[in-house]
Amino acid sequence: MHDEIRIIYYLCTVFYYIRMNKQQFYQCKAIRFRQFTRKGYALFACLGRVVTIGVLSVATLRAAAVTTPDTLSVVGGLSANIPDDDSPDKEATLDDIEVTGSRAPLALGQAARIVTVLTREDIQAAPVQSINDLLKMAVGVDVRQRGPLGSQTDIGIRGSTHEQISILLNGINICDPQTAHNAFDLPCDISDIVRIEVLEGPAARVYGTSSLVGAINIVTKSRHTGQSLRMEGGSFGYVSTAGRVAINSHGLSANYTRSDGYQRAKSGALNSDYHGGKVFYQGGYDGEQIQLNWHAGLSTKGFGSNTFYSAKFDEQYEKTTKLFTALKINVQYSIFNIQCATYWNRSYDKFELMRNDESKVPFNHHRTDVFGINLNSYFDWIAGRTAFGAEFRNEDIISGNLGEPLNEPHGNYKYGLNRSNLSFHLEHNILLKKFTLSAGFIAVKNTWNEMPFTIYPGIDASLRMDNHWKLYASYNTSLRMPSFTELYYSVGGHKADKHLKAEELRALECGIKYYSRWLTAQASIFHHHARNMIDWVMDTRESEPIWQSVNHTKVNTFGQEVSINYQSSMINCQLAYCHLHQQKQETEYLQSQYSLEYLRHKLTAQLRMHLTKSIDLTLYYRWQDRMGSYTTIEGKVTDYHPYSVVDARLAWTKDTYSIYIKGNNLTGHRYVDYGNVPQPGFWITGGMKVIL
Repeated sequence: MHDEIRIIYYLCTVFYYIRMNKQQFYQCKAIRFRQFTRKGYALFACLGRVVTIGVLSVATLRAAAVTTPDTLSVVGGLSANIPDDDSPDKEATLDDIEVTGSRAPLALGQAARIVTVLTREDIQAAPVQSINDLLKMAVGVDVRQRGPLGSQTDIGIRGSTHEQISILLNGINICDPQTAHNAFDLPCDISDIVRIEVLEGPAARVYGTSSLVGAINIVTKSRHTGQSLRMEGGSFGYVSTAGRVAINSHGLSANYTRSDGYQRAKSGALNSDYHGGKVFYQGGYDGEQIQLNWHAGLSTKGFGSNTFYSAKFDEQYEKTTKLFTALKINVQYSIFNIQCATYWNRSYDKFELMRNDESKVPFNHHRTDVFGINLNSYFDWIAGRTAFGAEFRNEDIISGNLGEPLNEPHGNYKYGLNRSNLSFHLEHNILLKKFTLSAGFIAVKNTWNEMPFTIYPGIDASLRMDNHWKLYASYNTSLRMPSFTELYYSVGGHKADKHLKAEELRALECGIKYYSRWLTAQASIFHHHARNMIDWVMDTRESEPIWQSVNHTKVNTFGQEVSINYQSSMINCQLAYCHLHQQKQETEYLQSQYSLEYLRHKLTAQLRMHLTKSIDLTLYYRWQDRMGSYTTIEGKVTDYHPYSVVDARLAWTKDTYSIYIKGNNLTGHRYVDYGNVPQPGFWITGGMKVIL
């Protein structure tokens, strides 16, 4: 009995000193757990906000992270938010990851919607050359590249077009209202990314009017992250270099990439070459009750567009330049957490149908400005967590061919258009030990076509049955306004309709998830009912057919997703499959450019192995079967064919540097994923990353 009393006394003494923030017993480097008090079952919830344990190793911590009931819905990664500092001497900080699947931030274990997260570990091990390539391994994401290195990528989710999803950088909407072809012109390098969040399904309640079928949030490293340098080179004259420095509360990164391209025009000239640069700056201020974060970035690139927009011309060229600025303010006032953000993005786009030759067809010039300000506040009370706020966004374009005639033309800009969007949102979250319910709505008004205030509601629920099983279900609605290109692009064999209606979507989804120390499995089914879907279609019966922008009346999408992931200290393997079936009134002679060309089947598999203490091998496999067809240069209508791609990466990693070699499309198959634009065959690159 005395022994038990003595043990209890010692434990209470330890807890008391931790609670009172006394000096630690051990002087070795510590692991810190922060913000675990938001979880009712957290081991350290009774001890206060911060607990420091001086004897727990990082290796033990990484293994423990996989066993928590809050395991992330990741693609082959850990659930914990390992710090984004690459230095091995820094202390590791594990925060409850908050994901943006709702207006009120929730830890991923509490979130009612499933958010797929590509972690830093996934990004570092991936055999890719661009951020766009990373998303190919997300089974519900459709990545259609007209060219490699991120020259131009159309990304959809669950059968959507590239126009129907939101792209965000650190939570800031960077969608381009001119066209989503250039939406992934990001100002940051792939080595700047700490994670990518993918929210599948309607997300207007969370991200506003451009997220009809989902959203992708790119999260960059902290501004405090230290110095690093990366250099790569390989096939087709590929060279890429990137560097990063951090001083006090300021971080700066830069990148330059170029390639001769993988093919030439009939004349022998380069027509798939690429060159581009990026600069990204982050700063901030951390006070007791207020935090400021700001960023500014630049992305510029020029690339051979071979037959991107017309099969008749194989020397097309495009150059884009984008500027990004944003300021985010977080204030803690009484029980309220107030978040405010303002941003301004500017885009320049110049397209040459005949490269360096404007004598026959004038170049297309566009300049787009987007200004936005949003306010989101949430507070906790006895009934749960409530969020409310508003957003204003103004989109303006001056162009050589998009919009209405300007009163006073400016150089190459003779047309223009301006529209504004105003929205209000309200959401409430009921957070119980095993149950989460999130419900709310967004009310939207747009000045285009005098759209009145329209309400789009949604509700999500999840039930954690025990430490291994989770059920979830949701019903959400959303909308998307037409892009400027869809409304006004009436040149070069295209005819747009400026009276297009906004797209609208209603979606149901339910699923189940299993997680344990080594194994994670998930299955879901969903149904999307859309109306007024926008697409470019061609009537092949006409002697000189042209592409026309139209509203499809109704589109129904049925889908299933299933994935399984096994992870141990030496090996990680994952298998995932997505199947879609769309029902709509199809016409035999009507050829679609986008919405009828969805992925019917997509299968992904990956294997990561620690061959030795320092050598890692990653293998990626992807098989997909696309519906739809395209017209060849000879005028023949051809169906898309299924294809497989195998990628690999072998790396030798030490504490301060890593040397690696990557092979893409190891089988060398020249597949077509977008009409008349064959993708490159086997591509090999090598490189080194140094942590300074």
